[in-house]
Amino acid sequence: MSQSPSTEPAAPARRYRAFAIRAGLGVAVVAVLLWRYDARPIFRVLGRERPAYFAAVVLLYVAGQAMCAYRWQLLAALLKVRGRYREFLAYTFVGMFTNLFVPGLIGGDAARSVYLGRRHDRMGEAIASVVADRGAGLIGLFWLAAFAAIFLNFTSIPSSVIAPTIAVGAIALAGFLAAPLLARLIHLMPRPIRRAGGIVAPYLHHPAALIPAIGLSVVLQITLAIGQYVLAAGLGLTAPLALFILCVPIANVFASLPLTLNGLGIRETAYLVLFGMAGMRKEDAIALGLLWFAATMVGGLTGGIAFVTTPAPTAAGKDK
Repeated sequence: MSQSPSTEPAAPARRYRAFAIRAGLGVAVVAVLLWRYDARPIFRVLGRERPAYFAAVVLLYVAGQAMCAYRWQLLAALLKVRGRYREFLAYTFVGMFTNLFVPGLIGGDAARSVYLGRRHDRMGEAIASVVADRGAGLIGLFWLAAFAAIFLNFTSIPSSVIAPTIAVGAIALAGFLAAPLLARLIHLMPRPIRRAGGIVAPYLHHPAALIPAIGLSVVLQITLAIGQYVLAAGLGLTAPLALFILCVPIANVFASLPLTLNGLGIRETAYLVLFGMAGMRKEDAIALGLLWFAATMVGGLTGGIAFVTTPAPTAAGKDK
């Protein structure tokens, strides 16, 4: 069906508006934190970060994205979409770079789907693999956060934080175990849910095949926790690694909510609460969150190399 000229720019306008709202909300939350807890000591803490430690964390973040590319390759292979690792690596970095500048929640994921789908002329399978990749990442995050909440809570983090974290992990586990049943019920669901479920139905029928990808997701989350442990060390903070393996996944559960740009503001608030309960000073916790946000942004910029050097596949599956 054709669109009238008056409605054609409506969707892009909504995406830019949503992008501006998310970015503005994140900046507003950070501004409130800086005002509430005095920006001067926070900036002094930021100035203590040793550049070598920050650079090491950026490299660690980039290495984590390379791990994500391998996870995506495994998931795509389950749908018979096979390609070289360097292909998935390039498309992952293209998506990472796109996420920095394209409005909307799925700019990078959409770019990955288009590149892989057009390259192999398998658009449906490419979209399904990207959705499954995102889902495996979230399941790994939720499971690790729940595990850490149960077995690594050596601090005074209250049950009001621990209980919801465990509940989210339990729900993710229940959904994973019930995946084959859900796949059989897709045709009974409302049309929007039926269409979305149909995309990932091949994975729902065989959830055990997702275990390697989920395992990589858990390793990735531990790597991210180690990165923030290194950032804290660069600030001169002394805290056990177990504390970061506990707090960082829980904070990432909240930061994964699509409320602000890359979790800006939400992560800093979560760090303020979680690390604060463990005895970390408020300015140190806020500075740590801001440093991690900066490290992910710098790491994302490295995807610009792939964005420039990777040919854009045409609809026929041939590179331009």
